[in-house]
Amino acid sequence: MHPKLPTGRIPRPVAFWLLAVTLLAILAASAAPSPLYVVYQDRWGFSPTVLTTIFAIYVVALLVALLTVGELSDHIGRRPVLAAALIVEAASMVVFLSADGVGPLLVARALQGLATGAATGAISAGLLDLQPSPTSSLGPLLNSLAPAVGLAAGALGTGLLVQYAPAPTTLVFALFTVLFVVLAAAVFLLPEPVTPRRGAWASLRPRVAVPSHARRTFVAAAPALIATWALGGLHLALGPSLTTEGLHIASHLVGGLVVATLFGAGAAASLLVHSAPPRRVMAAGTLVLAAGTGLTLLALAVSSAPLFFLATAVAGAGFGSSFLSAFRSLAALAGPGDRAKLIAAVYVVSYLALSVPAVLAGLAVPSLGLKATATLYGAGVMVFALLATVSEFAGRRTSVTGPVLVASSADPDAPPGRLEVAAAGWTAESGPRYGS
Repeated sequence: MHPKLPTGRIPRPVAFWLLAVTLLAILAASAAPSPLYVVYQDRWGFSPTVLTTIFAIYVVALLVALLTVGELSDHIGRRPVLAAALIVEAASMVVFLSADGVGPLLVARALQGLATGAATGAISAGLLDLQPSPTSSLGPLLNSLAPAVGLAAGALGTGLLVQYAPAPTTLVFALFTVLFVVLAAAVFLLPEPVTPRRGAWASLRPRVAVPSHARRTFVAAAPALIATWALGGLHLALGPSLTTEGLHIASHLVGGLVVATLFGAGAAASLLVHSAPPRRVMAAGTLVLAAGTGLTLLALAVSSAPLFFLATAVAGAGFGSSFLSAFRSLAALAGPGDRAKLIAAVYVVSYLALSVPAVLAGLAVPSLGLKATATLYGAGVMVFALLATVSEFAGRRTSVTGPVLVASSADPDAPPGRLEVAAAGWTAESGPRYGS
């Protein structure tokens, strides 16, 4: 049973879905500038290196927020952290609205990164706090679906506005400004699942903290996190440019469709496999991700748009299933007092994988060219994906012969719910091993 939550002004199920919508909106806004990068580049004439710098400063700011305030909501509560993050998010939209050069774009993306980093840890922990039961798969499912659905919707929606609507560089940000102001006000209607406790100031010290009982699972999941989000960085930073220069398609809508295809397929795959054993899903998902990335590189080599979109969908299916399984395995290990901390660590690894390769790719494009850079990038993604696949198969064999009898994910007859809690550290003798 969940601990009894303080009474809020709206029922807990409504609060749960309000948090899910808020996470979806924040991540949709983070992808909204992607189809506009080509527009900004044409308008202000900056290089691919500057383009990836604009992309990367968002992630740097996001990581700063995760490393400083990622644990704060475990101490002062989910509501104040989320409300402040949404206000900063709305401010970033206002800066986008008035941007007239590279400088304002950098400021807007930095503010957006700070807001997203502060909000994601609090919201993700809140979804686990408010889900129907501690062993429910709904909280982890929405936590893994929201990035995929949000990024797909943000990129596709902006692509449509850029292609067909007036004022393409302002309309989308005006809509998001209004939405975030409304959501910031709605936060105060939520129940607060966290009792304030001491240590808030100390929690602001930059650090990455993984509870000791979750470290082995975290290390095992790291290659999958790196592969999935590095692939996301390739499409978010360079996807529209690849369609323009690599596939010779000038439509801004198609640039948004690339991102939407990747993350839309990821969302669909997450829904299909959410009740399957996490370790099996991770092993299969990373293998599919590697195959889809290889097909993507082949499509670029032969300049085939149909093959490129098919390959992107295959890679997206691997992305969604891999990230979901990694998140489920880790989320089940977090007790109420360390959820935000563990989730922040997951996102630190994920967003480093999203940003660092993309920045290096931007630096390499002027000398190597776009296609060659994308090929090297994709090869790196495949290496980490295959490493994760091998690691999961090896770990599955170890779980069968380990000294503690658990319902291992290698047991095809065990029910999915039991498999999930076994991966989370439950045993017949000890019950759940949650950290304090």
